[in-house]
Amino acid sequence: MFEDLILSNKTIKKRKSFNRKDNDKKVYIETYGCAMNFSDTEIVLSVLSDFGYNETDDINNSDVILLNTCSIRENAETRIYNRLKHLSAHKKKNPYKVIGILGCMAERLRKDLMEKEKFVDLIVGPDEYRKIPHLIDSLIETGEKGVAVQLSKVETYDDIIPIRKEGINSWISVMRGCDKFCTFCVVPFTRGRERSRKVDSIIKEAKMLFDEGIKDVTLLGQNVNSFNDDGNDFADLLGKAAKAVLGMRFRYSTSHPYDCSKKLIETMAEHDNVCNYLHLPVQSGSERVLKLMNRLYTMEQYMGIMNYAKKLMPGIGLSTDIITGFPAEREEDHKMTIDLLEEVEYDGAYTFAYSPRENTKSYRMTDDVPMEVKVRRLDEIIHVQRKVSARIYKNMVGRTEEVLIESNSKKSDDYLMGRTDCNKSVILPKGNNKTGDLVNVKIVKSNSATLFAE
Repeated sequence: MFEDLILSNKTIKKRKSFNRKDNDKKVYIETYGCAMNFSDTEIVLSVLSDFGYNETDDINNSDVILLNTCSIRENAETRIYNRLKHLSAHKKKNPYKVIGILGCMAERLRKDLMEKEKFVDLIVGPDEYRKIPHLIDSLIETGEKGVAVQLSKVETYDDIIPIRKEGINSWISVMRGCDKFCTFCVVPFTRGRERSRKVDSIIKEAKMLFDEGIKDVTLLGQNVNSFNDDGNDFADLLGKAAKAVLGMRFRYSTSHPYDCSKKLIETMAEHDNVCNYLHLPVQSGSERVLKLMNRLYTMEQYMGIMNYAKKLMPGIGLSTDIITGFPAEREEDHKMTIDLLEEVEYDGAYTFAYSPRENTKSYRMTDDVPMEVKVRRLDEIIHVQRKVSARIYKNMVGRTEEVLIESNSKKSDDYLMGRTDCNKSVILPKGNNKTGDLVNVKIVKSNSATLFAE
């Protein structure tokens, strides 16, 4: 999604107007983590654009360097600390260059960042992005470092039009925050409580994106299934958006199984332009571990959703998240997760070894699964999932699939990359096709993650 794309005429026009001619300041921004962070970066760029900043991809030629960070796992924070070591050289070379930390890590570790990383000038949490230009101005005028990390019960950035760049894919953030408080998760502490945008504003943004050449939109939230705008739930929003922009493909992320309703599955099946793809994080196949995680659903309820989705949408693409090595996880719990992978037959899974996060309830639990056991269990989960994925993809060889072309292939400009309705990546010869085309292709080869077509 983030690689160089062949552009349609409408998209070229949009790209040319991205940086304003009269803006004389430059911001360089790196984004880490989930799709919501990339969506937030588009909001930050829009805010800064109104205050004279254009984005640059040349870090040496920037006035401001921003890192939009993730705190979901320890490795994510380690990456940022390592990156900051390199950025300190830019500050030594130019003391007037502004360096800022945005996002979840700013919210969670503001004190630690200020005390240890003396050259960091700004620390701004996910609900305070409107303040960034004013904090920069204050820093320049007074030398005072800026910290803005207050969580909001109402901020949705509903009135800000994000700055998008080239391509045919985009996101629309429909809600922010989470109220579930899973025992392993920092999101309620870094992103705050749930609040939803207005349905009308979301549909208006979808229409605007379609007019600009966007063909595929993902509706984003920490838990989109909790969406609620004046009695409209997420199924209502999805159905209204699908009807309002018939030429647009709609996807969504992320879902919590507790709130995933039959009504939502029925809405997906009802509309041809809602993709037959469901990412539903299970985290563990063991009900005992799910209770320790405060996941709120039973395995019977989870499988009920899976089976209903398969019944209404045969061939639906399924994916999940799994955490292995959670405190008190036993070998039999691990085996239940392995069995679940075989039973559901996910196209793919995002798998992680448990790492304790401060402020979460599991942080106070004993992290009693040795690292070597976590690594072994993770390897076993990955091994099984690869076999399942390879089997699913192999079974698609010989089929004809409708593919939306998204970009050049990463490996060769003679090939294109697209996605099926059920979210499977397809590589095909370029021929006369271009980005944005919807084409029928015959699948001739596969591996565990990609289809190849003629």
